Amino acid sequence: MSGSGPRIVFAGSPAFAVPSLRALAAGSVPPCAVLTQPDRPAGRGRQPRPSAVKQAAESLGLPLLQPERLDAAAEAALRALAPDLMVVVAYGLLLPPSILSLPRRGCVNLHASLLPRWRGASPVQAAILAGDAETGVSLMQMDAGLDSGPVYAAKRVAIGPEETAGELAERLAALAAELLLEQLDGLLSGRLEARPQPVEGVSHAPKIRKSDARIDWSQPAELIARQVRAYNPWPVAETLLDGQRLRIWQARPAGGADAGAVPGQVLAVDAGELRVQTGAGALQLLRLQLPGRKPVTAAEFVRARRLTGTVLGR
Repeated sequence: MSGSGPRIVFAGSPAFAVPSLRALAAGSVPPCAVLTQPDRPAGRGRQPRPSAVKQAAESLGLPLLQPERLDAAAEAALRALAPDLMVVVAYGLLLPPSILSLPRRGCVNLHASLLPRWRGASPVQAAILAGDAETGVSLMQMDAGLDSGPVYAAKRVAIGPEETAGELAERLAALAAELLLEQLDGLLSGRLEARPQPVEGVSHAPKIRKSDARIDWSQPAELIARQVRAYNPWPVAETLLDGQRLRIWQARPAGGADAGAVPGQVLAVDAGELRVQTGAGALQLLRLQLPGRKPVTAAEFVRARRLTGTVLGR
């Protein structure tokens, strides 16, 4: 370590990484630099937008690195920082071996699952889709694989029965920051020991595509309800209503299924409730959105609409 104390580089991009960055910056060993993705076009105007981590780093007055790719120039810039440790939280690019070996204590990653379950890009959504009762965050030593390195420590949380991916990610982000601060001294001193991930129980959570959010009404109500939760706030579960895209922001399994109805058929619109037949059971839609409109409750949506008998998804 340098004479001025440990040197930590923080690498992250989305909002999930911000609590860990802020916790590190407020602690006894603030980052000497922050590595984040370049500004990317976003929104309707497709104007360049900084990552959530860049915005946080600027507000904290921390030096920034935003390489387009992790090439020789990026490696040289990181090498010049002489880092003792790199902390990675959802940075978005795989670190090559040449960068993984730069810090004296290596690179550690805070991953939003209980490894080896749900390695990959969408662990929060995958846990909800699978109906997992719990999940958590893992602190791992990074290697050349995808979330396959040995694990130092983990924290567990129960998943709420109606918790969305956005809500769960917010809780896990705070949990990751706690875990980082608890284990930081051990990481910097080299006293903390990591254990290899077990071979059993490995599962993968691939990157989510917009097409994943399309509802298949032949699936059971329980599974569709999980889909709605998992894809809130992005890409948002959707179906078709009279040829228009209909987004479903909130839903839950409900009673009152009709064995004679086809999957996707609206069963009842009463007392502000909107129930739809699925492949097994009925689904109560609670919050919906048509193109160009704001999300509204089912009671608001059904007002002045004759929907009973309509088949969604067509």
